[in-house]
Amino acid sequence: MPTAGDSAGSRSRGVFGAYLGLTKPRIIELLLVTTVPTMFLAAGGFPPLWTLVATLIGGALAAGGANTLNSFIDRDIDAKMVRTGRRPLVTGEVSPRAALVFGWVLSVLSVLWLAATTNVLSALLAAGAIAFYVLIYTMGLKRRTPQNIVWGGAAGCFPVLIGWAAVTDSLAWAPWVMFAIIFFWTPPHYWPLSLRFAADYEAAGVPMLPVVASMTRVGREIVIYSWVMVAASLVLIPVAPMGWIYTVTAVTLGVLWLYEAHALLHRIHVAANGGPPDVKPMRLFHGSISYLALLFLAIGIDPFVG
Repeated sequence: MPTAGDSAGSRSRGVFGAYLGLTKPRIIELLLVTTVPTMFLAAGGFPPLWTLVATLIGGALAAGGANTLNSFIDRDIDAKMVRTGRRPLVTGEVSPRAALVFGWVLSVLSVLWLAATTNVLSALLAAGAIAFYVLIYTMGLKRRTPQNIVWGGAAGCFPVLIGWAAVTDSLAWAPWVMFAIIFFWTPPHYWPLSLRFAADYEAAGVPMLPVVASMTRVGREIVIYSWVMVAASLVLIPVAPMGWIYTVTAVTLGVLWLYEAHALLHRIHVAANGGPPDVKPMRLFHGSISYLALLFLAIGIDPFVG
């Protein structure tokens, strides 16, 4: 028979899970996947353990705070979309006021933490990332332009700058090239998802590119950004400079990505001419996550064997 303690523990886990859900932990995981290898590259090997741990904590707090504030602002949109209809603010598990306070606390704490444990530059970069994601993307671009994810995605590029700055207390060309890789990766990563859930975005009044443009145009833009992204990944080889591990990985992954991007465009052309309507956009979406993780894994390994 359940006891009062069991019920209290269940409620505590429910509350914890709801607040954790506000931070969008899967997005945080992806951001940290790019931070650690960047720090290895900046250090030319293992960075100081405390610097690594402190940066990951600060980065997680910053991303969690920005994502929570995004959830607070977009709660009306989330309620209209099937994909986001069970988020804590939509279900009422967390009140809007509590979410707003939680987001601000995480955001401010992240900046103070990074300033105290790493350096001021990394703290300022974290503050810039939060401000960009909340003010420029969420409040400015998302509901107004189909280019929202192009420029708004820049917020997800900041972790490489923060990681590099935490190790070196400076910036160089290498982190900016990695910034460019993620910047050009974001649209062809997100637009396939938007193709899959275009009806959701249309119902919510969000002008994602697949909502306002033909599938053919979306497919072409995915291919264009894919080629630029792969080119940026190769630019890192002479700039860093990188060794054979990264070079082989970047070329191989780039070929596989471009194959999938062109295959998606081909399926779109077939669908437009009366073929199967399901163009299977999620193949590229899921593959894009593996691409970024493996590419940055190679960045992290390369300093040790290159």
